[in-house]
Amino acid sequence: MNTIYGNPVSEHLEHKAVASREKYQKKFGDDTNTEYHLALKHNAVLDEVGCQDLVLSDTPLDLSSVTNPMIIGNIRMGFGHYRISMAMASCARHLGYTPLWLDLNSFPETTMTKIIASQNDLYSLGSRISSKSKLFNKLVWEPMNYEGFRQLKQNISDQEMTRCCTPIFRDIDHDIPYIATHVWPSQAAVHAGMTHVVNAIPDNWQMALHLSEGATSCIQTPNSYFGYRTLRGMQKKDILKPMPHDTLQYTGHYIDWELLETLEDTCKNRIQRANDHKPIRYLLTVGGAGSQQELFIGILKKLIPLAKQNEAIVYVNVGDHKNVYDNLIKAMPELATCDCHFNNYAEVKSFIAGAEKEDARGIHFFYSENIFEAVYSTNLLMNVSDLLVTKPSELAFYPIPKLFIPRVGGHEQWGAVHSAEIGDGTYECRSLAEVLNMIDLFQSDRSIIALMSENIIKNNQIGIYNGGLNAVRIAGSLK
Repeated sequence: MNTIYGNPVSEHLEHKAVASREKYQKKFGDDTNTEYHLALKHNAVLDEVGCQDLVLSDTPLDLSSVTNPMIIGNIRMGFGHYRISMAMASCARHLGYTPLWLDLNSFPETTMTKIIASQNDLYSLGSRISSKSKLFNKLVWEPMNYEGFRQLKQNISDQEMTRCCTPIFRDIDHDIPYIATHVWPSQAAVHAGMTHVVNAIPDNWQMALHLSEGATSCIQTPNSYFGYRTLRGMQKKDILKPMPHDTLQYTGHYIDWELLETLEDTCKNRIQRANDHKPIRYLLTVGGAGSQQELFIGILKKLIPLAKQNEAIVYVNVGDHKNVYDNLIKAMPELATCDCHFNNYAEVKSFIAGAEKEDARGIHFFYSENIFEAVYSTNLLMNVSDLLVTKPSELAFYPIPKLFIPRVGGHEQWGAVHSAEIGDGTYECRSLAEVLNMIDLFQSDRSIIALMSENIIKNNQIGIYNGGLNAVRIAGSLK
């Protein structure tokens, strides 16, 4: 690697990246010459989006019976990349492809998964510490996520590291369309010789971390288009050569077809509930790192009396983090009597079907040890919720009114900025006091939810939420 999009890379940084990759291989093993085979496996939850798992096998991969395969390359790092992958799979199925799920973090035998898992553990730890320590957040976490990952040297290191991920691709026809929802699966696919690679960039803040030269990169907002196109700030104050025009595409937000299909009716239902002064249906989601628990305690303490007065209905999805629920109950024993929907996906769907017809009451917790059920339950709950309470990460782009709580990492703030500008979310409330004040505002003025819902309908009419469909079309048309 001598250049990145025509911008020279110093020999020092190249040598440092190679040394880092060799350090990983020394620690986790070098399987560069290992022969891996793949097979398809049914995943009941991925049936929701028409997708099958790619898993290790003793025999070579046979896709002769698969119609129009499209691979969704991803990793589990929190919930965000899985959520975007499900959206891509959903859109791929709608457009006539058979999506195949390739999670590079799901092959524990491989050097690749060992490296990714170690990086995921570090990121999750950093997220949790940042939510508890203002000093760590200010001096370490925010600068790293905002400027550290923005620099080209981060991309150089990752590009070299992902060379360790290529053995798993040897069984795959290189001409199969491929969408990556994290940069590492994109870089790995390019290194492995895949020819139809789309790199779906998740954030609204330009970072060299997300660059994958050799792939066609997609972004969700016009703001990030210009930031990425000019590689703005990726080598401090240097003005860099821009990305070639055919390497970057603005697509819009990455949203599941199932949410798009019902979007207008869902918004009209929200507007009707607001006009009828029905209880506000809050949906709270805990991220995959399980951070911000103290903040959620403060929010729930505010919502408990509102739920008792039937002024609010609260859905809390703790994902696959049972310890989060346990900690909340420990802090607020009165929550122990709330309805729990645990490890029963059929019952969750039945509950949601009932909520479409009439108001539930009280506070409801959702948990599943199955990561796919945990992630997709939030999607299902969106259609029966009025207001999503979330940090401004990947959920900032979903077509539901949103109340943004403090970010985890500086890059996330731009998701809230974009959402506020297109009118489907609040600004980022950067303290518990601001969040609670915003809840008071929503409770006293239901027209705000109606306004956000009307904006979502307008945004949908001009294609803002069609990013998943557009990314699939791009992957299918690449030469």
